[in-house]
Amino acid sequence: MTTVHLPETGLACAAALAELLRRRRVAVTRGAAEAAAPGAILVAPAPDGAAERRLVETARGCAARMIVALRFGAARAEVTTDLGGRLLRVALAGPDPVTDGARVATDPVLLWLADLVARPLRPMVAADAATGDLIDLMTRVARTEVTVFVNGPSGTGKEVIARAIHAASRRADRPFIALNCAAIPDNMLEAMLFGHEKGSFTGAATAGRGLIRAAEGGTLMLDEISEMPLGLQAKLLRVIQERTVTPLGATAEQPVDIRIVATSNRDMAAEIRAGRFREDLFYRLNVFPLATQPLAARREDIPALAVALLSRHAEGPVPPLPAPGALAALMAHDWPGNVRELENVIQRALVLCEGDRIEAEDILIDAAPRPAMPLPEAPGRPVLAVAV
Repeated sequence: MTTVHLPETGLACAAALAELLRRRRVAVTRGAAEAAAPGAILVAPAPDGAAERRLVETARGCAARMIVALRFGAARAEVTTDLGGRLLRVALAGPDPVTDGARVATDPVLLWLADLVARPLRPMVAADAATGDLIDLMTRVARTEVTVFVNGPSGTGKEVIARAIHAASRRADRPFIALNCAAIPDNMLEAMLFGHEKGSFTGAATAGRGLIRAAEGGTLMLDEISEMPLGLQAKLLRVIQERTVTPLGATAEQPVDIRIVATSNRDMAAEIRAGRFREDLFYRLNVFPLATQPLAARREDIPALAVALLSRHAEGPVPPLPAPGALAALMAHDWPGNVRELENVIQRALVLCEGDRIEAEDILIDAAPRPAMPLPEAPGRPVLAVAV
């Protein structure tokens, strides 16, 4: 396991940064740079060229995987790389932040630094305890071969979880194939999933492997599996039970080695009672259940996600960071659209902001759906409304 090594002294924000990394379930060690474990990411201050050279020599001596050299008080914030990407220079315009425990999860500079360091190790963003617990479960199940069922509202990161499980499994170097069962017409879904022989239906001029066989050795994600027709559910059940697949038009079964991660945003007990989903298939899929929570139920994730999304969508390596008023506006909203809605708001803010800060007036949140009516005058920025 790769760890992040932080100095015991010389970096005022080290304890706060360590706390944010641990919330994301990144292993952290502290102490002299020379004590970093082989393969660690070494994070340390390097206020000038001489300090950076000493840090590089130390990192070579302890076989560090990567160096993050921090410099505070720069004329402007910037990120540059050297040594083939193994040295990351991070210059920040402000001072080394000294943050108390109550403000750690809302300090935008620290959140950005934590995301920069953690992203290669733990792409799933977490600050809330509930999300950290979910990452723990994901990490444990990723080491096994069991089938996983991820249930939760739309926009809560179910595909992110499936990809993280694959990336942490022994199958990580094999294919990850995702199929959205709700997005494919019923008459195409069977051929796409199970494959087909040449001439098995009108237009089948060539044979097709199908996504199950395309995922050989890797992971097949069946997104929104509750939308799968009942007839295909029976065929999928056989694939899971026998680990074989019979393409359309074929007579011989073919063995497959895949792991299945299925997801749904529906109440599966209700789907089974209504006869829309096979109970026997559900129990085959629900070997290890994981549940995602609405964003409103894990509010400490909101600032961390906002900063991570700013980094993802900003044009440069250093994104504009949210001012306290902008964070307050984000924290005050209930986010019925969950992370997808938050991502939309962040992209709008990047369009509207001027300079290197996201201000409160840059946060445009959709009004609740309501009957069409004239929009009220709003000072500064317009209010987005949805008419139904």
